[in-house]
Amino acid sequence: MTFNRRTFLGTAVAATSLTAPMVQAASHARPRAVVIGGGAGGATAARYIAKDSNGEIDVTLIEPSRSYYTCFFSNLYIGGFRDLQSIAHNYAKLASDYGVNVVHDWAVGVDRDAKTVALAGGGSVPYDRLVISPGIDFVDGAVPGWDVSAQTAMPHAYKAGTQTALLKAQIEAMPEGGTYVMVAPPNPYRCPPGPYERISMVAHVLKATNPTAKILIADPKEGFSKQALFEEGWQKHYGGMITRIGPDFGGGNVTVNPDTMEVDIDGEVVKANVCNVIPAQKAGMICAAADLTDGNWAPVDGHTMQSRLDENIHILGDATNQGDMPKSGFSANSQAKVAAMAVRGALTGSRVFPAKYSNTCWSLIATDDGVKVGAAYEATDEKIASVSSFVSQTGEDAAMRKATYEESIGWYAGITSDMFG
Repeated sequence: MTFNRRTFLGTAVAATSLTAPMVQAASHARPRAVVIGGGAGGATAARYIAKDSNGEIDVTLIEPSRSYYTCFFSNLYIGGFRDLQSIAHNYAKLASDYGVNVVHDWAVGVDRDAKTVALAGGGSVPYDRLVISPGIDFVDGAVPGWDVSAQTAMPHAYKAGTQTALLKAQIEAMPEGGTYVMVAPPNPYRCPPGPYERISMVAHVLKATNPTAKILIADPKEGFSKQALFEEGWQKHYGGMITRIGPDFGGGNVTVNPDTMEVDIDGEVVKANVCNVIPAQKAGMICAAADLTDGNWAPVDGHTMQSRLDENIHILGDATNQGDMPKSGFSANSQAKVAAMAVRGALTGSRVFPAKYSNTCWSLIATDDGVKVGAAYEATDEKIASVSSFVSQTGEDAAMRKATYEESIGWYAGITSDMFG
């Protein structure tokens, strides 16, 4: 499917209705929906709840950042195809055009009995329905020798913004013939093709500015998303520059030393000029603080994105354990529309339609060499299940790859408009 702004924003839900749930009673004038997290899931949910309820629901969005940098397309900034401001967005239109109350603060706790969200700055925000879309945090000790205090020396750049800018600066400052090392994450993690698109973009920069440099990937996984496409592209565009060490050769046995910039891969010590550590991941910390996880992720009902531990809370995006959908911006945006519809139904008695989901992940390998993978999904009682899928093919001609890249540009414009108005 080719996406542009019109087709993306015009995607319709199915026409068969479910029985509308009863409206929750409230002692205040309007029922209150609170959304934690202003990314692809949270911003979309806040906008759709406010827009489609026509003011019947009081919507509050809690997000600490005044400027939100999308993780999707941040690799293109590293590769020099975008500038940083092109992936930065604000919440002005959500407030001015849709009446969303935007609170720039950290949500630090949820009292599920009192139905309130505690703020770092003091006070709390009451809700009738709560939507949580916090993205990811990192599993402590996932990479021995690394924790968040080392993220300046060895950036993760898996939360976009200053970390992405830091990693780009480090790559550009590499000495001639230097070594870039990526410690790739284990499954599951945010954006399955993301680390390998990043490798492509780093190689694109180094090929032009530092052609004798080397790229080394220490990877704990047997395989990865779009592997054949990436490996074909690396051979075609960056032959001899990129080496991947998988688990059979110790890629899952890695220790780092940020002070000396050394990486120990199964006993072999590599001196890195740049080391990009992407640790194992878990749901954003507010999910654990609210006791909504099964360990690392938050289990949800695919029909409504409601937490399986609290029916008054919906959880979206990367933080969820929901079934077959990848942890991606497109997935979070798709899930947000289902959750927004369920929230409106619960609070106003509006019609609720069967949940339908979709996702596409585009990746850029080199100039005009874009590839994609995606699927359509439906909710079952057990999970969100894939019902059809597609992927780019190896050996595609240049025109097809260029068209795929241009399709991704249209999608980015569409989804960010869908998120922020």
